Amino acid sequence: MKELDLIKKDWQKDNAFAQVSELEIYKMLHQKSSSIVKWILIVSILEFVILNGLAFFLNDKTYDEFLRLHPFIGFLEIFNYLVTIVFIYLFFRNYKTISILNSSKNLIEHILKTRTIVTFYIYWNIIISGITGAMAGLEGAKDGWNEASNYPHEKAKVVFETEYIPIIFMALLIMGVVWLFYKLLYGRFLSKLKDNYTELKKIDL
Repeated sequence: MKELDLIKKDWQKDNAFAQVSELEIYKMLHQKSSSIVKWILIVSILEFVILNGLAFFLNDKTYDEFLRLHPFIGFLEIFNYLVTIVFIYLFFRNYKTISILNSSKNLIEHILKTRTIVTFYIYWNIIISGITGAMAGLEGAKDGWNEASNYPHEKAKVVFETEYIPIIFMALLIMGVVWLFYKLLYGRFLSKLKDNYTELKKIDL
């Protein structure tokens, strides 16, 4: 925001140029906001392609067999792909809209809208990761229970508990890691948009 601070200082020196300075501030914030939203779109596309590409190449027959036996897990993954594509579309649409705005009021509204969409996107990934991880763990525990069904009752109970109890911790750990990943990935964008929003609220075009 160094450029913005310089413009403000010039503006304070001579009120006759107040409107010009406000326009300059708006143009700068508009350009910065448009660039941030563009990068959010680019990063979300790269994230989708890279993560799913890695999952595809690292996939093995054991996991394929697990999905065949537990189709609901596969359904959750496909559903997540579709939701992610919808979010990417929303990022794209918001970028196209914010690029042609010509008023600070509309820009403020779309900055808030972008921050909201990104926040929901982060929450969605945290929740779906936790649900998928928990479901996979539950199905794995169920498989372990079925395999242990021929054992004595107490032994089967121990097998079940040693697999079932860590499921909650595993889901929470996955959600924590996903939160940290998206905080690092999108946190800076959200912070910059917040700064732009604060500055736009100070001017009235």
